[in-house]
Amino acid sequence: MATLSDRLNINSQIEHLQAKYVGTGHADFTKFEWALNIHRDSYASYVGHHNMVSYFGVVENESIGRVKYEFVQRMLLPCGLPPKAQDQSEDEEEK
Repeated sequence: MATLSDRLNINSQIEHLQAKYVGTGHADFTKFEWALNIHRDSYASYVGHHNMVSYFGVVENESIGRVKYEFVQRMLLPCGLPPKAQDQSEDEEEK
């Protein structure tokens, strides 16, 4: 059975990891931000692993350089534009 001090210690460790590493998320993480991190991490991994880029190049019938370029470009807005916040949309409706 975990004591109260153990729980506080675990929570402080989680907060430290979330502050140190961007992709670990936090309590206010939106679905869009989560998907954005997943897509960017995937594209970064594809570009960093030559065998994966070669595979995508063969599948798409493109050169390796072109595939890498496309993946880097897709990292800018992998999920499209961010959705408007509810606070902003309510303010615009009132105007």
